[in-house]
Amino acid sequence: MSSYWSDFVKDLEPYSPGEQPDIGNITKLNTNENPYGPSPALLEAVRNQLNDDLRLYPPPAALRLKQVIADYYQLSTEQVFVGNGSDEVLAHVFNGLLNHREKGPLLFPDISYSFYPVYCQLYDISFEKIPLSEDFCIGLEDYKRPNGGIIFPNPNAPTGMLLGLEAIENFLQCSQQSVVVIDEAYIDFGGQTAASLIDQYSNLLVVQSMSKSRSLAGMRIGYAMGSAELIAGLERIKNSFNSYPLGHLQIAAAIASFEDEDYFQKTRQLVISERQRLTAQLERLGFEVLPSQANFVFTRHPHQSAEELASRLRELGIVVRHFKQPRIQDFLRITVGDESQNSLLIDALKSIVSD
Repeated sequence: MSSYWSDFVKDLEPYSPGEQPDIGNITKLNTNENPYGPSPALLEAVRNQLNDDLRLYPPPAALRLKQVIADYYQLSTEQVFVGNGSDEVLAHVFNGLLNHREKGPLLFPDISYSFYPVYCQLYDISFEKIPLSEDFCIGLEDYKRPNGGIIFPNPNAPTGMLLGLEAIENFLQCSQQSVVVIDEAYIDFGGQTAASLIDQYSNLLVVQSMSKSRSLAGMRIGYAMGSAELIAGLERIKNSFNSYPLGHLQIAAAIASFEDEDYFQKTRQLVISERQRLTAQLERLGFEVLPSQANFVFTRHPHQSAEELASRLRELGIVVRHFKQPRIQDFLRITVGDESQNSLLIDALKSIVSD
């Protein structure tokens, strides 16, 4: 611990991202990356940006990209915010929209995206974790209490379980006193976005990522959609922190992704199909698999330690995610790979569970 650090830095407990092994010849199924790369049209759009214009700052408002996103979701540009990955977007959301200690604690699930409590520590936000049900569902009735804001992923992570749009709208009808943030990093793999509800509920903010369904984890592009009032607040935070969050290449890649709808739908359906196949094969091996609508499965075996399974798989060159958190320490989170990756995983698990 450095003597140059402030007390604030000394007390921080940073988020721990999924491992990015710096070794070759592995099957990497631990960080929910898309096994299918970006579209050829997107790659060409990025190549076209590799010119002398890189000496120039990018447009700070990224208006062309905001217009494309707004058109896609039938919104206006004043209802769209863009940032350097959805984690940066969420950081601004926590700091600018969810820091209301005087109203009560921020509420989010006890089993959820583990960056949420880190943001709360970073911005000194009072929070309360709301337990999932015994079958790992989010019970929205439990959130009907005084609060300084509400946030939850849909589908939830790491469980992959989805709340239907009707349930979300019913909740919003009686929860309009504070900001409700729905983190939709995985929504394209099986659910309906809540963006269609934005015009009806001024306190709703929907956050999405281009890392998962659009195969752009390496580009770091995220966005939020909500009322013009909420977006204006985020813009104030952004312009007090980093006026140029997205570079020329990121903007070009994001626009090209939205314009190549056929490729997006094709690869999205491939992931969904492989998730269904992987789930069925895991169940045949005796695994319990939670009903996922994401690009990963959350699974446990009744007679095998999850930690030991992860270790054995790693010895065979396959990396999956194990959380040592109470209630879920028996589970593995496994990214849905392509057909060959999933088959390799199943063959490895067959050999392990049959020992």
